[in-house]
Amino acid sequence: MTNEAPQHNHFIRQTVIDDRAAGKHGGRVATRFPPEPNGYLHIGHAKSICLNFGIAREFGGRCNLRFDDTNPTKEDLEYVESIKQDVLWLGFAWDELRHASDYFEVFYACAEKLIHDGKAYVCDLSADEVRAYRGTLTEPGRNSPFRDRSAEENLDLFRRMRAGEFPNGSRTLRAKIDMSSGNINLRDPAIYRIRHVEHQNTGNAWCIYPMYDYAHCISDAVEGITHSLCTLEFEDHRPLYNWCLHEIDLPNHPELTGSLSARGLTAPIGQPQQIEFSRLNLDFTVMSKRKLMALVDEALVAGWDDPRMPTLSGVRRRGFPPAALRLLCERVGVTKQNSVIEFSVLEGCVREELDASAARRLAVIDPLKLVIDNLPDGHSETLTFPNHPKNEAFGNRSVPFSRELWIEREDFMELPPKGFHRLVPGGEVRLRGVGIVKCESLVKDTNGQVTAVHCTLDTDTRPGLPGAERKVKGTIHWVSATDAIAAEIRLYDRLFNVANPDDDSDGKTYRDHLNPDSRRVVQGWIEPSAAHVPPETAFQFERLGFFVADRYDHNEHKPVFNRAVTLRDSWAKAGKN
Repeated sequence: MTNEAPQHNHFIRQTVIDDRAAGKHGGRVATRFPPEPNGYLHIGHAKSICLNFGIAREFGGRCNLRFDDTNPTKEDLEYVESIKQDVLWLGFAWDELRHASDYFEVFYACAEKLIHDGKAYVCDLSADEVRAYRGTLTEPGRNSPFRDRSAEENLDLFRRMRAGEFPNGSRTLRAKIDMSSGNINLRDPAIYRIRHVEHQNTGNAWCIYPMYDYAHCISDAVEGITHSLCTLEFEDHRPLYNWCLHEIDLPNHPELTGSLSARGLTAPIGQPQQIEFSRLNLDFTVMSKRKLMALVDEALVAGWDDPRMPTLSGVRRRGFPPAALRLLCERVGVTKQNSVIEFSVLEGCVREELDASAARRLAVIDPLKLVIDNLPDGHSETLTFPNHPKNEAFGNRSVPFSRELWIEREDFMELPPKGFHRLVPGGEVRLRGVGIVKCESLVKDTNGQVTAVHCTLDTDTRPGLPGAERKVKGTIHWVSATDAIAAEIRLYDRLFNVANPDDDSDGKTYRDHLNPDSRRVVQGWIEPSAAHVPPETAFQFERLGFFVADRYDHNEHKPVFNRAVTLRDSWAKAGKN
């Protein structure tokens, strides 16, 4: 499915419209999605992906996927591959695949320019000393004792840093801005640090690596990005973003980008503008990569793609369609106001998409035997069921029917409460697509547990016969016990049992709020046509919910289905929201 153009206007879209009308950036639109490959993408990233790729698509521009790989101590090729898969799964394709490491020589040349211009210096303060010198929100910082080194000395030290003469953490290159600035990000921020560690792309060619704030704006400029869209936490970083671009003046120093052509990379060179928007936050989850990684490392979940995780890999495996994520991002909108969206809104988007796109199948996940006594032993026939009740284009399918069936245990009660309209001793209920049956007797085990219900079928109520219009209050589904295929059914729910698992005011952490019922595995029974499908095929199991064939474990010999979402919001009904 291709992603649709934005349906609603918002301030970023209007900015682009105004910029094009004014001829800014020559009318071009160029965006980028710039993840750091230090973990798997989560639902919150979907908003940035949809916004950056969507804006570029709508205005005939381009959008790059750029890996901001400037911190090799935390980055891994596993994350790189997962990010690429997630972007494609969401329905987007990048114009160019870039890496911040593609521009390491450019970053270095720009740093030497800043040193020559007296705008950067090598500092010997330790990390703790830098923090102490930085000051607070109410107190100005103090100049580093190394701030007034000459350009010659700084250049010599910086080149020796690159040559590997100094140990990790012993020196940094800092921008010389203003230690008394009210914006702490402008108090001589570090733009290079020493890290003697191998890089996934450049190997051991470098032992100094640029800081994100420094590398990001130069990468945007080199790629000719017009609108650098990022989340609100970077709003206070925008003055530093603009300072770097102004002082380096990249468009007027093409010699700084000479290394690009040597690597076969084109460099449009532009003066991008950073625009911030609010993040996508959901209740009943955590979005911190650090916390998500802790859940994986501590085996509190079964990996980054555990279907309970809010990672894109996780929700994909659970069965959330990419269109539902795009719909969520559209409905949440693009604003500058931070807010927390109810998880039920996401689940509603999933239901809406799957209700339209998922074929229907019969399945039973907590089976109870039902025997139709007035059918002969060995009775077997084939019924025709529509694949989708609202869309004839889905066609029909054949469903086997026999004397012995499986029904849901909750569809029978020996001692029913008032208002129970399903099967009871002596009561009647309609079997979906079959007719009306009456419970005549029960079979129990030695513990008094009902193991089978024996019924008679009113054959006059079968479809197409005059009695088919006879009314009863309850209709239940079933599968043929003779023909049904055993399947592993994984019943997933929200990973946390409180709306704000990050709230530690009571001394608890998010680990203490894990939902013990977030995963249950049962053996169920499915009609044969549900088993012989490829992985990631979605169905509505009638009356039970929306399920998807597991991406990795499902096969026709051992079907495995994950519950993506229930048919209704059970959390709201239970008062859990």
